[in-house]
Amino acid sequence: MKKTLIAATLAATFLAGCSKPETTETAAPKTAVETTTAPAEKPELGSFGVDLTARNEAVKPGDDFFMYASGTWYDTYVMPADKTRYGAFSGLAERSEERVKEIIEEIAARDDLNAEEQLIADFYNAYMDTETLNKLGVAPIKPLLTEINDVSSTDDLTKLFGQAWLSGVNSPIGGGMWFNRLDPNKYEMSLGAGGLGLPDRSYYLEDSERFEKTRNAYVVHIAQMLELAGVDNTTKRAQAILALETKIAQGHWPREKRRNRDLTLNQIKRSELNSTYPGFNWDLYFAQTGYKVPQLNVSQPEPIKAMIELINQEDLAVWKDYLTYHALSSNAELLSEDVFNTNFAFYGKELNGQQEPRPRWKRAISQMSSTDSLGFAIGKVYVARYFPESSKQQMSELVENLRTALGERIDNLDWMGAETKVNARAKLAAFVPKIGYPDVWQSFDGLTISKNDLMANIRNTREFFQADSVAKELEKTDRNRWGMTPQRVNAYYNSSFNEIVFPAAILQPPFFDPNADAAVNYGGIGAVIGHEMGHGFDDQGSKSDANGVQRNWWTDSDRAAFDAKADQLAEQYSKYEPIEGNFVNGRNSLGENIGDVGGLAMAYHAYKLSLNGKEAPVIDGLTGDQRFFLAWAQVWKEKRTEQSMLNQLRGGTHAPGRFRAQAPRNHDAWYKAFNVQPGDALYLPEDQRVRIW
Repeated sequence: MKKTLIAATLAATFLAGCSKPETTETAAPKTAVETTTAPAEKPELGSFGVDLTARNEAVKPGDDFFMYASGTWYDTYVMPADKTRYGAFSGLAERSEERVKEIIEEIAARDDLNAEEQLIADFYNAYMDTETLNKLGVAPIKPLLTEINDVSSTDDLTKLFGQAWLSGVNSPIGGGMWFNRLDPNKYEMSLGAGGLGLPDRSYYLEDSERFEKTRNAYVVHIAQMLELAGVDNTTKRAQAILALETKIAQGHWPREKRRNRDLTLNQIKRSELNSTYPGFNWDLYFAQTGYKVPQLNVSQPEPIKAMIELINQEDLAVWKDYLTYHALSSNAELLSEDVFNTNFAFYGKELNGQQEPRPRWKRAISQMSSTDSLGFAIGKVYVARYFPESSKQQMSELVENLRTALGERIDNLDWMGAETKVNARAKLAAFVPKIGYPDVWQSFDGLTISKNDLMANIRNTREFFQADSVAKELEKTDRNRWGMTPQRVNAYYNSSFNEIVFPAAILQPPFFDPNADAAVNYGGIGAVIGHEMGHGFDDQGSKSDANGVQRNWWTDSDRAAFDAKADQLAEQYSKYEPIEGNFVNGRNSLGENIGDVGGLAMAYHAYKLSLNGKEAPVIDGLTGDQRFFLAWAQVWKEKRTEQSMLNQLRGGTHAPGRFRAQAPRNHDAWYKAFNVQPGDALYLPEDQRVRIW
């Protein structure tokens, strides 16, 4: 349940990484229907691929396009007790979970298992064995708690921080191996500041009644967890931990600053680290990781210095209590139910508004399906069972259609000069799409999993992937690497490889349906493809070139013109107020908003090209343009608890779905399609509509 804050600034941008294809710059795009080889069947949603029963036609599209497209669903949907949000992504995620559960339970029931299937069965059985876990209580982490209790020096503390990757505890200094932003053919460690137990620094630093209530509840929660570890005087110690984390938060950069790639690129040779960042035993720290670290990137220089100062100045006893608490909290789902439930009471119910924990089998699947667990072993079976090659082929053609559309749009930009356009087209041509699943699957040779020792399984898995990372540190980067498993409902752009990645599980309705109307597929998965392409040209992704190298490939005047448009979009989104007094952070969500607005424009352009100059048919009284924009809006239908919404506003990089659904207000065609007029709440004068890509 607890979300660990990752310290390293990674360059993959997610929506909610095959061989390089040939570009089709002159070919007319084909529609999804034209590329379907199987006999036409009925779409999953409605008569053409959109759920019209979800609409609230009493709402004017120009006043609230989200509620017009999904208002009846929103007003009648009752949030299940084990959820904090639900929407199109959630529905697909549940379908994926059910399929994975079926796969795992079928494997676990068989005797004739191959090596990978045995790993899956044993891990699942160990996770589901609550009887054993309840007998053990906190015993599985007793060695860690003893090691923390024995800390008697700053070096002992540093050693534990260096082992955070294995123990799961929070560390004020942390990071991981990523790609060298100036040479993506090389790996490079990236270091940053972390160490918070609450979602964002604002939870510690803002004086509003809402955040004060959360901090008070956090102290109560910490005290309860410490009591489970046999600690006395828990309230006083919990207050000291909050005070320490508040100081950590004061040293952190705001999120909008942490995503600025100009500020987070600070490469340094290992030999210079001690003189530039003195007061910390770097040799001891890196010795815990196994990495050689000839060079690294310090993504947050001032915060790292602030963390070093805190490590040296704060009372060692408070640091020990801090580590004790986080050892319990970070590993709560691997321990007895009383520990898990105590942790859930805060991180689930108090912090997110979730009334009940998710069923244990879902938590098991979540644990097992990540890229640093058995996710690809499960994904291999998932793909064979649920992902037809025809879907991959259709997606490949859609990607090329979007590439064609964006190429034409770049050519026609009135704010970009010829010199920058050459570089932009080169980057577009170099985009590498990865669709469905990796060409080479992760090997699990050497991984040991037990059917009755969950904590050992977690440690063995962490050690397995850490050893793999250490072994590859000085090798050429693996371009086949995927940052998501096939059963994950999401997509991402990786600037270092200039790649767009679409796991198999997202290629389903409402995003993609081979039997849906072309307008729906372009408004759904087409705009998602455009969104990911757009990340290569957003305010941060645009700082890397066709080869994934972070460098300025813009003329000064073109960059200034782009920044002016980006500033306008940031200002537009910053006016949205989902919770009274709490606004969307238009600057922190800018990359995602550029991806949405630009991706929608690319997808609409590709859709129009696919019609080859013909008028789209009217279906169920809706024009092609209306179906296109409705499909987009229904992709972003969602309902949230207020606490979850606040977490999204303060700790996330995406605007809430309600406002992502309103992105069409920046597109002229939407105004015509729905007769949006001055005076409507979403109406923007033409000079205020942001047109970037």
